[in-house]
Amino acid sequence: MIILFINILYLLMKFEVKDKVRLIMAVSYLKTSDNMPMLRPPDLVAIDEIGEVQSIKSPNTVEVKFRRGSFLIDIEKIEKV
Repeated sequence: MIILFINILYLLMKFEVKDKVRLIMAVSYLKTSDNMPMLRPPDLVAIDEIGEVQSIKSPNTVEVKFRRGSFLIDIEKIEKV
């Protein structure tokens, strides 16, 4: 149980609000971060496009604002710039 808690803390500390991040792998779809999320085509955000973390939604998901909108992205698909 303690190991799980430590892993979650590590994942939460990996990204902070206002961090610049880059998409490092292709996504099959993008999920908007609106009140009523919608699935959008993946070509709205290019690989290597730089965005800014707006909020941390869960230990595995962050809200990132890119040029064409804000999307919920899994943390294994992004890296800090």
